[in-house]
Amino acid sequence: MSTQSQYRAVFLLAVAQALANSCMSVFMTVSALSGQMLAADPRWATLPLGLQFVVTMAATIPVAHVMRSLGRRNGFFIGALAGAAGGGLAMMAIYQNSFALFCVGNAVMGVSNAAALHLRFAAAEVSNEAFRPKAISLVLAGGIVAAVIGPRLATIGTDLFAPFTFAGAFLFVALLSLAMIPPLVPVRFARPTEEEASGPQRPILEILRQPTAIAALCAAMFGYSTMIFIMTATPLAMKFCGFGIGETATVLSVHILGMFAPSFFTGHLIRRFGERNVLLAGAFCLTATVVVGLAGVDILHFWLALLLLGLGWNFLFVGGTSLLTRCYRPAERAKVQGSNDFLTFTGVAICSFIAGAVEQSWGWNAVLWGSLVPSTLILAAVLWGAPRLAKRSPVPA
Repeated sequence: MSTQSQYRAVFLLAVAQALANSCMSVFMTVSALSGQMLAADPRWATLPLGLQFVVTMAATIPVAHVMRSLGRRNGFFIGALAGAAGGGLAMMAIYQNSFALFCVGNAVMGVSNAAALHLRFAAAEVSNEAFRPKAISLVLAGGIVAAVIGPRLATIGTDLFAPFTFAGAFLFVALLSLAMIPPLVPVRFARPTEEEASGPQRPILEILRQPTAIAALCAAMFGYSTMIFIMTATPLAMKFCGFGIGETATVLSVHILGMFAPSFFTGHLIRRFGERNVLLAGAFCLTATVVVGLAGVDILHFWLALLLLGLGWNFLFVGGTSLLTRCYRPAERAKVQGSNDFLTFTGVAICSFIAGAVEQSWGWNAVLWGSLVPSTLILAAVLWGAPRLAKRSPVPA
């Protein structure tokens, strides 16, 4: 594929990523608040969002195999339609004041999330070796749009259909999901080669036991889980501290900007300093998030803590994804990518389930102190695998 074709494909994938992340940012802004409004017990506020991540976890491996058999394009189309259905069901739940239906809408949205996760892998596949880290970063950079329009649409949608609070926000999710389809139509996705279709494969445990793979998995799983744990609890903590939906949306906008804006240069950092140093920087940012959060509960503390949280997630997710592509052979791609996302969203689902209960029962500081555990595990995994990360050697034949 020519350089121009690579950039064109990556741009279109970035557009789709921007729309997918905008849907996620709307849910992250208002799902816990909607759950708190609909649930009989406020401690169940984050249950719907937790179900969304459980379904994302459960769908990762099936979606990977659907894309292998039906192609990337069809897999992404199915995900977009699922997102539209999830947004529509969540909107209906608000009108019917149904917590159960709201849980169903969140769960259906999980299928869309699982499909959107493969946009970064699709970017790696349409790129050559030299361009690959940058391509992954640029596609994730599409999430910058989500930092701008996601929380804003959540704010506008909060009272759009008053007195049905938040109904309009979920209508926007349905529309954004459908808008993902047009930019994906012209993308020329890489076709499976003979080696990918019938090449030799190792057992999945053998692949995942590689120190390089362990470092990549820990970065993705614990980095993503920590980010979700803190971000899910943030709207509840800010409401307890007296902040309104507008101020919460602003903080989450800054957070999402921190998640995706660094993607413009994360690929360059990886090429210059290696995945190891980028992953260590991500772990440092997660620790700094806790320090800033514990320092106070003014708007500035929330703003800076969530910015650092987003930056840490970016370094860990992009660095981990780039590193993972070096751990498998072509024929092993689907099962390794699916397993990586399955394990990642297992952690994400658990953290999203317990975030609301931890914040409601023990407060914001408990959320922050608990986040130090995964940060330490990331640091240990990367340092342990450091000698093997330095050479960035290809996958053994």
